Amino acid sequence: MDHAVKATSPARMPDKRDALAPAPMFDLIELFFFAYRDFVGDADRLLEEIGFGRAHHRVLHFVNRHPGLMIAELLEILGITKQSLNRVLKELLDTGHVEARPGVSDRRQRLLYPTAKGRRLTMDLSELQSCRFERALGELPEGARAKAVDFLFAMIEPSERERVASLVWGADKAESER
Repeated sequence: MDHAVKATSPARMPDKRDALAPAPMFDLIELFFFAYRDFVGDADRLLEEIGFGRAHHRVLHFVNRHPGLMIAELLEILGITKQSLNRVLKELLDTGHVEARPGVSDRRQRLLYPTAKGRRLTMDLSELQSCRFERALGELPEGARAKAVDFLFAMIEPSERERVASLVWGADKAESER
C-alpha cells in the first residue's frame, strides 16, 4: 500500500509567505498523532483499571529503567515541574509501586526505586507497547527498526540527543555512538 498520500491544507487566509514556504507536512503530523494515540491507548486501558494515567506510566517507566533516579533527574527527563510530579509520585509511593530511599552521600536526597509491584506493572505496559512495535515492524521491510530509531532520534532536539542517548542506551553506548 502506498502511504505517500498528498496532504491537503485546510482553508485559511492567504499569506504572502505561502508562495515561498513549503506546505506543512499534514500527512506526517496526522500519522504521528494517530500512531501515538494508539500506542499510548494500549497502556491507557491497563492503567485505567488501577486508577492511573499517562503521568504514572512515564514516572514508572523511567524509575524502572533507572533505579536510584534522583527526583531532580526525573523532573529533567520528564520536563515538568516538581509541583506537577508531586501528586503522581505520592500515589505511586502510597500504592507501593515506587519507593524513595535516602541518598548514600547526601541523606537529604530521595532516590527512587521500583518495587516488585512497580516492576511488574512497568513490564506489563512495556510488553503491550512492544507488541504494537513488533506488529508494525513485521509489516515493514528488514532494517525498518534501525530506520525508525534513526528517525525518532532525529526528531529530538539536537542539544538533547546526547542526554537522551545516554538514558536510552546507557553512557557507554552513547559515547560510542558519537
